[in-house]
Amino acid sequence: MPLNLTFTPPDFDAPELDDAPFASLEKVEADGIAPKNFHATSNFPEYVRLEGYGWVLAPESRMDAVLVVEEGKLRVCEARNLKAGEMVVVGRTENGEEGILVHPHCFEKIEKNEDKFTFRSRGTRETPFSRSYDDLYTVLRHDRDHGHIAWVLGPAVAFDKDSRDAMSGLIENGFCHALLAGNALATHDLEAAYFNTGLGQNIYSQELQPMGHYNHLDVLNEVRRAGSIKESLGTLNIKDGIIKACEDNDVPYILAGSIRDDGPLPETVGDVYTSQDLMREHARKATTVITMATQLHSIAFGNMTPSYRIMPDGEIRPVYFYVVDMSEFSADKLANRGSAQAQAILTNVQDFIVNLWNHLRK
Repeated sequence: MPLNLTFTPPDFDAPELDDAPFASLEKVEADGIAPKNFHATSNFPEYVRLEGYGWVLAPESRMDAVLVVEEGKLRVCEARNLKAGEMVVVGRTENGEEGILVHPHCFEKIEKNEDKFTFRSRGTRETPFSRSYDDLYTVLRHDRDHGHIAWVLGPAVAFDKDSRDAMSGLIENGFCHALLAGNALATHDLEAAYFNTGLGQNIYSQELQPMGHYNHLDVLNEVRRAGSIKESLGTLNIKDGIIKACEDNDVPYILAGSIRDDGPLPETVGDVYTSQDLMREHARKATTVITMATQLHSIAFGNMTPSYRIMPDGEIRPVYFYVVDMSEFSADKLANRGSAQAQAILTNVQDFIVNLWNHLRK
């Protein structure tokens, strides 16, 4: 296990859990409508005491879903996806009083210093991140072969030559199993490959190019003319970049559309609920998540991502979640929306990704 974090289960012999009642279940009366008093999940491990089965751990958990019971097993489901006749866990306590237990402290390290008051207990822009980088190198090397690494990227990664090359190198060398982004990331990556610009600026010198504000629009138009991103790589003679690295290495990428999109690219998913479902497929498999310079996508994917994974051999391990941004606001916003386990690395994303690649390529 990377970083030697082991799962500590609840003490079910404790009187308050040993004497806890079985959870109450109620039937879904109509598609997409949960029973009143339904239990809403967190992203922490959650147990439900089921009659005939005892305490059952949900195989995954995520923010604001419901628990469906099927033959002694739990299934995590968004309320909009419920079907009439399904049985849902009801109850809004979390310590066993209604047969529901939320277990948030299962991976916590024991700190040598247990002082009640300390300075610098919260990460800020003046926090040293050397240890965070070293831990991340360890996690990524482990999960390249034993996990599922998901990256959530904003377009800033494609605006710099070195960061774009670094991200491509990470993809080509197995450090990315899924890429989640919006229309802009792919558009500007393809613009960089075709025109060597990002929003009209040279991606190395940052010099504005004549009529450069047309470049991303021209690329969008040509990709749409080709019919798909994959077809356009040949017709536009695209030789490098993040999207090409994904295509060449069979790494899936999901481009979730937004109101602001130009074009968009043919692969951009315009229906928000469809894109949510597609992103959730990777959130459910993720063992490590790195989000960079994209506040809304970071919060969205954070809310989809459990804090733990049950591996095929039965091991329960943490999901490592890193949010990389220059602003503390982005990290705080993510934590305030329920993803309290997210670790912030507050730095320029171009510097971060280049530093990461320079260490992992060795």
